[in-house]
Amino acid sequence: MPHIRVGGPKIDLDSKRKLAAGITDVASEVYGIAKEHIVVVIEETNPENVSVAGKLIADRKSHD
Repeated sequence: MPHIRVGGPKIDLDSKRKLAAGITDVASEVYGIAKEHIVVVIEETNPENVSVAGKLIADRKSHD
C-alpha cells in the first residue's frame, strides 16, 4: 500500500480534494494497483517553519 506525503503551504478544502485525487490517480496508474490502496497525507507547513537556501520563507516573503 503506497503511502504518499505531500508538504506545502495551507490550501483550502477543495484544493486538497483536487490534489489528493490527482496524486491518487497517477500513483494508481504508475503502481498498477487500485486507488483504494493509495494513501495520501497532506501536511500543511507554515512559512516560518521552512527554509530555502538557509532563509526562512516567512523572512523571504517580507523582503520580496
